[in-house]
Amino acid sequence: MSSRPVSFYSEGVRLSGDLFLPDGLKPGETRPGILLCHGYTGVRSLYLPDTAKALTDAGYVVLTFDYKGWGDSDGPKSRLSPYGRVLDSQAALTFLGAQDMVDADRLGIYGTSYGGATVTWVAAVDPRVKVVVSVVGIGHGRRWMRSVRRPDEFADLLKLAEEDRVRRVMTGESKFADRNEVLLPDRQSAELAAAARRGNPGAVGEIPLEYIDDTLGFHPEWIVDRISPRPILFITCDNDRLVPPEESESLYAHAREPKKLIVLQGWGHYEVYAGEAFRQVIEPTIAWYQHYLPIG
Repeated sequence: MSSRPVSFYSEGVRLSGDLFLPDGLKPGETRPGILLCHGYTGVRSLYLPDTAKALTDAGYVVLTFDYKGWGDSDGPKSRLSPYGRVLDSQAALTFLGAQDMVDADRLGIYGTSYGGATVTWVAAVDPRVKVVVSVVGIGHGRRWMRSVRRPDEFADLLKLAEEDRVRRVMTGESKFADRNEVLLPDRQSAELAAAARRGNPGAVGEIPLEYIDDTLGFHPEWIVDRISPRPILFITCDNDRLVPPEESESLYAHAREPKKLIVLQGWGHYEVYAGEAFRQVIEPTIAWYQHYLPIG
């Protein structure tokens, strides 16, 4: 496997990425390409390199990238902008399909956590996506944010959103808050996320409160049925306390065939990125792509 840094543009803003090439690629040969999309406050260097390596070892050309304002990409820092992320992903698909070694008619997409929501929306609106994998993804933003809070905590969150909505209109700026105030962590997630993010310069500790409105209004399960007849695989965990498995289960229920749901037993949200849990994610992921997006 070899990789190289790349850049391309989305809505006129420069995005940074890494292109991973499989060993044994012959001159003039083309392979299927797979786009990887990270989650809520992630960057491409945080969890995706291991996934990229596994898929590249399986023979695919793989692209990772940072959304506008994240990691090495240009743009307003630390914004969520779910529909902007959809446009960024579509730009990344265009870039991936334009590479000489990639067959633009055989593109897959993979997203994890909030990226699982992003790729679902992208696939629903962009027929260039031929195969989809959504891992521990979110189907309905408002239901998700409500489900991980006590009633008074959710009421406080809505109050913050209302105040910041007015602030943005009146001043043009959103107030920044501690990341954990919006992305409410459970004990397991807090410990694992902190360990993974420690020492990564792209991992931010504060995010704008506009995240709340952005998340409350983004519901991929509304349009997941439009992906059919292209296949989509959902992978979730029965012990996920940050994004409960009901989110993937609801996406699966709203999707049409061909579709598949895998519920991993005993694992939590951030555990899917390493060790045995990662193996249980990546093996069916590769099998899904090999079945619907074969090499050669």
